[in-house]
Amino acid sequence: MKGALDSLGRYSRYIAEIITHSIIENSTLTVWSTSKYTGIAEGELFIVKGYRVRIKEEIDFEAELITSYGYEVYKENQKIYWYDDFPHPNDESLTSTFPHHKHILPNIKRNRIPAPGISFSEPNLEFILNEIVNLLDQER
Repeated sequence: MKGALDSLGRYSRYIAEIITHSIIENSTLTVWSTSKYTGIAEGELFIVKGYRVRIKEEIDFEAELITSYGYEVYKENQKIYWYDDFPHPNDESLTSTFPHHKHILPNIKRNRIPAPGISFSEPNLEFILNEIVNLLDQER
């Protein structure tokens, strides 16, 4: 949603729309203001077939940017991958999407790949949900 990062109200409406996605069974995702210009989105999306996404975003509404994020995806109680923006400048394999990257199995803590679908300047939750839809399709 273009412009969703420009205000608490618009981002809250974006989240309200996201949580109506057909694969989401329940949500604890909330958005609140930490100042006139900043906010936090935090919580979990409970998805069909035992998937779950834990979300934490810090947003600067004045700059229209996500300034920090973490997205963790679980299947049942196992973390299967996560995205974060912690920079790894010495890992040349991540330069194409620096600092955005994805941690994947096996050795999830150290096994990192570029994350071309993740951004500071656009909401990321649609991308993550579409990724889970693809996982669900692969299970069929």
